[in-house]
Amino acid sequence: MTRTAMALRADMTRTVDGSSSLRRAAGISLPLLGLLLTGCAVGPDYMVPRLALPVSWSTSGAETPARPVELARWWERLGDKELNALVEEAVAGNLDVAAAKAKIRAARASERQTGAALLPSADASASASRQKSQGEVRNQFKGGFDASWELDLFGGNARSAEAARYGTEAADEDLNSVLLTLVGDVASNYVAARGYQARMALARQSAASQRETAGLTRKKFEAGSASAVDVSNAEGQAASTEAKLPDLTTAYAEAVHRLSVLTGRAPAELDARMRKGGPIPRPRKPVPTGLPADLLANRPDIRQAERQYAQATAKIGAAAAARYPSVSLAGTLATTATSIGDLGKASTLTWSFGPSLSVPIFNAGRLAAAQEAAEATRDQYFVAYKTSVLGALEDVENAIVAYRQERIKNGRLAAATQSYRKASELAQSLYQSGSSSFLDVLDAERSLYSAEDSLLTSTVAIANTYIALNKALGGGWDGVVDASRPEVVDTQTGPRLRTATAN
Repeated sequence: MTRTAMALRADMTRTVDGSSSLRRAAGISLPLLGLLLTGCAVGPDYMVPRLALPVSWSTSGAETPARPVELARWWERLGDKELNALVEEAVAGNLDVAAAKAKIRAARASERQTGAALLPSADASASASRQKSQGEVRNQFKGGFDASWELDLFGGNARSAEAARYGTEAADEDLNSVLLTLVGDVASNYVAARGYQARMALARQSAASQRETAGLTRKKFEAGSASAVDVSNAEGQAASTEAKLPDLTTAYAEAVHRLSVLTGRAPAELDARMRKGGPIPRPRKPVPTGLPADLLANRPDIRQAERQYAQATAKIGAAAAARYPSVSLAGTLATTATSIGDLGKASTLTWSFGPSLSVPIFNAGRLAAAQEAAEATRDQYFVAYKTSVLGALEDVENAIVAYRQERIKNGRLAAATQSYRKASELAQSLYQSGSSSFLDVLDAERSLYSAEDSLLTSTVAIANTYIALNKALGGGWDGVVDASRPEVVDTQTGPRLRTATAN
């Protein structure tokens, strides 16, 4: 390719005449024509990188079997219809999704704009004038047609179009990443809200029970069979449990408000809907994790990083092509007459056609530096791609461990809650019969409430680790999202009289 380019430059700058010129023209016409039409390419050709990945997850077990991953609509396996509806509403109304769709439209438009440089361009012009020359006044009308075509000899425009295509694909993956994050955030905040509702109900129930105990203790004190200390301790424990409600209420409100904003609503619009309550969603089946290599296809952030790396690679070719000669073909057709009716019949017709050559000779190293900068940028995106792969592997490994250990913890807490419930019942019975002190009752009630609250917190954590694991594996929205519809629909965009614009 370099030898051909050198020969082309030599043939274009060498002066010949007569039959020698004809023979030389005939000798180079076919290869020159092929070169002009097909051109050549400079810069590296992109190849998908191959990374060494583990053959299996180090922490897989019964809770996360290594069979093919099941990511399609994973949130539905939590068995909550309200959650399913909120996910649908969030995909339709979320503002981050709308912004990502606008980025796709911008990338597609940029791709069309860049691709247009590969095709010829044409412009039409017309003018009219009235002039006086040597005492004679006359009209002059002109019409013209200009066309040009930059021959992409060294593939600079093709590389730019290639980079724009990769950019569009990266924008598509950015939308997929936004959707993955959105679905996970909706699920997490929904689970959190249901968890806070359950914990508030527990706190109210426990406080009511403790108030009842305090009332009985006061009656026993009035009868002389209990001390004032017992009464104060009972009332203090009930007040302590009630004091947890404001924090839980605040946290619940924040989760609902966040959930509302994620669906594209004002913060308080979901209050009445969520106030109806519901159980804490809980996964019923193991989560298949597939193989580490599956992440390259399933994680949109990895796919986006790979497309950005490809885009940066193509830009090297565009920068390199700027260091080579460029050839353009231009043609002009113009007609001049003294009246509009004569433009097509009694007019002066002029035309021109020919190539132009531009050769970069001296630019103080600017073009070489631009190529070097493009190469360094490509390296940054390659490192970012490797980083995204390693981060994804870490996310999955951590999520597998967290999901498994939280399920183990939840089982232990369930057993502890049963034991504390029996202890509380026994302490109440012994106290009523006078076989134990009131401190045993208070301690048993305190331990029972703490165990039940911890069990609810763990149930929320199981759902959250399930959500995190599916997100880490690449589970997001798998439905159709129309990115072609603009958010703002302009009206009256054609030519019109200018009016004062409002501030």
